[in-house]
Amino acid sequence: MTDHASVQAFFDQATNTVSYMVADTQSRQAVFIDPVLDYDHPSGRVSTESAERMLAAARDSGMKVVRILETHAHADHLSAAPFLKERTGAPVCIGEHISTVQTIFKPVFNLPDVSGTGSEFDELFRDGDTFSVGALQARVLHTPGHTPACIAYVIGDAVFVGDTLFMPDYGTARADFPGGSAQTLYRSIRRLLELPPSTRVFVCHDYKAKGRDHFAWETTIEAQRRGNVHVHDGVSEEEFVQMRTERDKTLTAPTLLLPSIQVNIRAGRWPEPEDNGRRYLKIPLDLGSPRENPAGT
Repeated sequence: MTDHASVQAFFDQATNTVSYMVADTQSRQAVFIDPVLDYDHPSGRVSTESAERMLAAARDSGMKVVRILETHAHADHLSAAPFLKERTGAPVCIGEHISTVQTIFKPVFNLPDVSGTGSEFDELFRDGDTFSVGALQARVLHTPGHTPACIAYVIGDAVFVGDTLFMPDYGTARADFPGGSAQTLYRSIRRLLELPPSTRVFVCHDYKAKGRDHFAWETTIEAQRRGNVHVHDGVSEEEFVQMRTERDKTLTAPTLLLPSIQVNIRAGRWPEPEDNGRRYLKIPLDLGSPRENPAGT
C-alpha cells in the first residue's frame, strides 16, 4: 500500500472553486473531487470547459477515473458530475446526509422530482466508510456545520475538506445556511485537526486573504492548528461560535445560490425539459406582505 496521493488542482476563478484529481500513480486510478460546470447566470449559458480540462489531465496521464466525489451540495457553483460520469462511467458519490439537505430545499423550490432520500446519487457515504483508489486508502469523515451533509475525504496523506476550512489566513466557512450550525462546525473542524500534523489539507475555495496577492489551496493540519485566523489551537468553542455568528450576519447570499442548490441536490442534473423542450431553473420570490405589496403580485 502507498500513502502518498498525487494531487492535481483545477482552479475556477469565476467561482473561486478548486476541483481536484487525486490519483495513485502506480495503479493509474484516480478520483475527481468537486468538479465545476461552467455556468453564466445572466445568460443561462452552460459549458463544460472546466470539466474537459479534468478529463484531459486524466487522459494525458493515463488515469482511469473510478469515482466522482462531492464534499457537499455546493451553493456557489454547479456540479459537472453528470457530464463526467457520462464520459468516464464513474459513480457520483456524496455523504448520506444529502437527504437532509434535499428535505430542506425540496419545498423551497417545489421540486416533486427530488427524492429526499439521496437516490439521485450513485453512492452515499457514511461517516467512517472506506474505499480504495488503487493502492491508496480513502476514509470518509462527516463534517457538518456549513451544511448538514458536508464530508471530508482522507485519501492517503491528504484530506479534502470541502468548505469546512479555508486557508489559514482566511479562516472557516459560513454556518448560516439552512441546517448549518457554528457550534457543529467548530466540532467538525476540531475533528479534522486531530489528523496527523503533516497531513496535507486541500480546500475547495480561495478568495485571497487580505495581504496575499495569489490564490492558494494547499496547507497542512499543523499550519491550520497553528495559524488559522478563526480556529487555531486555543480558540474555544464559545469564542468561535460568537465570531462565526457575528461574521455570518454581514455576509450576502452567494451569487449562484439559487441555481446551484436546485441542481446540485439532484446530483448535478438539470430539471426535466418542459413542453417546449427547454429546461428552466426556479427563482422563489419573496414579495412581502399584502400591505407591502398591495397589487398582490
